[in-house]
Amino acid sequence: MPEVTLSAGTLRYEDTAPGGDPGKPTLVLLHGVTIDSSVWSGVAADLGDDFRCVMPTLPLGAHRVPMRADADLSLRGLALLVGEFLEALDLRDVTLVLNDWGGAQLLLTEGAPDVVARIGKVALVACEAFDNYPPGLPGRLLTLACRTPGGLALMMRSLRYRAMRRAPGGWGWMSRRPVPDAMMDAWFTPARVDPLIRRDFLAYALNLPDRAELLGYAERMRSFERPVLVVWAKEDRLMPRAHGARLAELFPDGRLVELEDTYTLIPLDQPHRLAALLRDFAGG
Repeated sequence: MPEVTLSAGTLRYEDTAPGGDPGKPTLVLLHGVTIDSSVWSGVAADLGDDFRCVMPTLPLGAHRVPMRADADLSLRGLALLVGEFLEALDLRDVTLVLNDWGGAQLLLTEGAPDVVARIGKVALVACEAFDNYPPGLPGRLLTLACRTPGGLALMMRSLRYRAMRRAPGGWGWMSRRPVPDAMMDAWFTPARVDPLIRRDFLAYALNLPDRAELLGYAERMRSFERPVLVVWAKEDRLMPRAHGARLAELFPDGRLVELEDTYTLIPLDQPHRLAALLRDFAGG
């Protein structure tokens, strides 16, 4: 897997067209906490040879290479790290796609103008928004674990068991269909076995902005005038349905599509439908 060294440390990523192809639209696909880039594998396969899909694994708990001890892994810091990633790979006119984790939205207004100029379109797919950080009941449980000494390590150990992975109020609310065990093993093992990965995740989870600051970030996003596609799950239990409509109205060129038979992890529950939407949006 290719790697790139940024200010915070080394990121690994997948790239379906290494080196780029000026004839292919480029999508940068971002994942949520304790998840890696494999959540996008079905969507990337459906987009096939017509698109370049670049999928970094961000330092959100499922990364394999610890970040530097002094890295800024706050919400804003990670958003700016996504901008660094775009610069390091010299990605231009990209469609930035978020699922679950919504932090990269901050890049639209907090990033330097020359970095924001690299983003041609944005797709927000059932992700955190407004003051919903971390999202819903599972987010509150995760925050509690992070604030309890040894709590995150205990939570990650418990996720070795299928009953915990499908428990209501936790990962069972992330996807309508069970995530393959091998995929979840890959997601959860780094934070279970490596204290430095847990350190990185705690640096993010324990430094989230307060409600007023989060809403301020959201309000400033009105200035982003390029096309924005909002794809929301009607049955989502983590991301309020109303947030999808609010996001579409927030952006001057926003559009909402709602999907059935899926929860938050639309790339896993509805990969073909989502790929079709992204094909039309990014390639149009």
